[in-house]
Amino acid sequence: MADKKKTKKEEEFSEETIKHLEFIQGGINRFASNSFQMKGWMLTIVSALLGFYANSNNTRFALVAVVPVVIFWVLDSYYLQLERQFRGIYNDVTGLSKDVKPVRPFEMPIQNYTEGKYSFLDVFLSKWMMLLYFPVILLLLGIYFFS
Repeated sequence: MADKKKTKKEEEFSEETIKHLEFIQGGINRFASNSFQMKGWMLTIVSALLGFYANSNNTRFALVAVVPVVIFWVLDSYYLQLERQFRGIYNDVTGLSKDVKPVRPFEMPIQNYTEGKYSFLDVFLSKWMMLLYFPVILLLLGIYFFS
């Protein structure tokens, strides 16, 4: 059998580095999955509470539905923040960052990724989070105040 030629990436990264990147990617995938589940749970709970409102015409159900929306917005932001932090680690391990921070093998130093796009507030107020959660809150408050 002929020897398999190594690609540039295989030559560039050690087996240890590749395994580290796989661990980081596994975390990114889990956080993305959790974020998706937060959106699904939020929509399910809000739909159930709006169903109660439709049955009883009690606008308090719409007001109560704001609470889980805010809770899931915070949780979703937390998971997205972790995902961004792990992407920062991934980019530093691969050397894709503009300002590469040193990362030891199998280290997950999320504490190095807290400023700018990695901050919780930046994630919480990002346009995609605002486009999902803010209209739902406005709808619920509109039902409460104008029904």
